[in-house]
Amino acid sequence: MVVFGVFFVTFMVERAKAPEVFDIARRTLHIGVGVTNTLVLLTSSLFVVAALGAIRSRMRPLAANALYAAFGCGLLFVGLKVFEYVALASAGHGPGANHFYLYYFILTGLHLLHVCIGLAVLGLLVTQARRAELSETRLALVEGGACFWHLVDLLWIFLFALLYLVS
Repeated sequence: MVVFGVFFVTFMVERAKAPEVFDIARRTLHIGVGVTNTLVLLTSSLFVVAALGAIRSRMRPLAANALYAAFGCGLLFVGLKVFEYVALASAGHGPGANHFYLYYFILTGLHLLHVCIGLAVLGLLVTQARRAELSETRLALVEGGACFWHLVDLLWIFLFALLYLVS
């Protein structure tokens, strides 16, 4: 989170230096894709919450299915982000176009890396959810993995506001 915090502050300092450039560049982003990605990640968090409830209620198959759904949401997010990257780069808005795009690709790329790590974590959580019994240690592992996924989602909400909405 410290790395993201440093990039957030740096982004805002750079935006203060060239507000018109940043505002024009911001308007080239696909707001519909950004909103969809936000809804997809929020939905994935709901599935993770449902999975935790199912695990605690010893409803293992339901927990695994909810985690698979969260995983699917994560994959959809990745696909939409790749689509957006390709569309921006094809329009000449790659990382070298100006400082806005440089920070856009750095911030969203770091977030995307964390989403991919989160997908691996969700895969691990599925294996834990399918166990007949979970020890307190394994339950804590599942809860920690769920917290990581929620943190990635929360981070996206800040990125979405910073990159897509704030002018």
